[in-house]
Amino acid sequence: MSLSLIIKREFNAKVRNKSFIVMTFLSPLLLVAMGALVGYLATLNSDQVNQVAIHDSAGLLKSDFKDGKNVKYTDLSAMPLDAAKKEVSESESYEGLIYVPATESLSQLATTVEYISNDSPNLDFVATIEDVVDNKLTRNNLKGLGFDYDKIEQAKASSKIHLSKFSGEETFKEASIIKIIIGGISGYLIMMFVIIYGNMVMRSVIEEKTNRIIEIIISSVKPFKLMMGKIIGTSLAGILQFIIWVILGLGLIFLLSSLFGVQVGAAAQPQAAEASKEAMDGIQLYLSEIWKLPLLTIFFSFIIYFIGGYFLYSSLYAAIGAAVDSETDSQQFLLPIIMPLMLGVYVGFFTVISDPHGTVATVFSMIPLTSPIVMLMRIPFGVPLWELLVSVAILFITFFAVVWFAAKIYRIGILMYGKKPTYKEMFKWLKY
Repeated sequence: MSLSLIIKREFNAKVRNKSFIVMTFLSPLLLVAMGALVGYLATLNSDQVNQVAIHDSAGLLKSDFKDGKNVKYTDLSAMPLDAAKKEVSESESYEGLIYVPATESLSQLATTVEYISNDSPNLDFVATIEDVVDNKLTRNNLKGLGFDYDKIEQAKASSKIHLSKFSGEETFKEASIIKIIIGGISGYLIMMFVIIYGNMVMRSVIEEKTNRIIEIIISSVKPFKLMMGKIIGTSLAGILQFIIWVILGLGLIFLLSSLFGVQVGAAAQPQAAEASKEAMDGIQLYLSEIWKLPLLTIFFSFIIYFIGGYFLYSSLYAAIGAAVDSETDSQQFLLPIIMPLMLGVYVGFFTVISDPHGTVATVFSMIPLTSPIVMLMRIPFGVPLWELLVSVAILFITFFAVVWFAAKIYRIGILMYGKKPTYKEMFKWLKY
């Protein structure tokens, strides 16, 4: 049995599966629907008006709390404090009560103002209360020093820094959000592809081993060739699914660009950046920035890192599938595989976002177990070519080394039945 025949068999088995077909076309729609739902829920929250009571019998702060878009203040200072607390706690219309005690000195308000509520308060609203108190105390302190606070406010100025690259291309601060989203989606997709398709390889091996089909197959093909055939065939199905998603995604972006009048060619030309920036706003500006990203680099990098990362992890999944008799027995071996993937996601979202060219992000984009995720999150921010080449080289060198070890475990474990292997026993198999 040739390697190409095994690859063809595995590929056809995956792409002809109904779940593969449904998820290939349904997943993008679900992502769009989830995004729309999140946006809709955010709109609902932004329209909600919260009513907050104030008890300030001395009148020290109540005039400083101004009604806003999402909050309305009600003065209950004429009521006794206990009665005000009871009314607010028993009423569903109030979020809470701001209590400002009467003090001899305004400076004491820094530590005596209370916000009382039934539930844990919104941290943003607590910060708003603190800002009101801080501004009041600041005005009072400046007045005591002989300064006119109103004149200081009038003297304040605001600035807007224009951002550009040495190439002459202009950009804007919110462009980083687009890079974060594109990088985050790419890294997350890599993790999901590796886990989903790696598990497919493992289940396929376990199923053939459980049904004793493997004993027939192994008589006509070498274990290493069988393992690589499963890995390559499944990876081709994953690449096909990703390409379909890219086509659908680009089609959606083209559609939105045409609807909002964004010219794809002009968006990518530095000399047209300033004119287009003045002519566009909102979603038009974001679409223009998407076309300025190195989309081809991101696409081909995804394919390369998917192949390298998937082959690396799938060889481990295949080895685990060969070593155990059921999926239940495999759980103890899966955690060490999933942990580096999760670490890559955490490093990506908590480090790459804040400092994409920092030491931590750079180091983890070189470590082969995390580089498929972290490097893909860095690429939208711009990565030197030498770093990309070194990262890919390390990834594939590690892949060949891991495949060699995994093949040894696969060769022995595939014909082992009725015994739960341990890490110690699997280590011994490497010596055979």
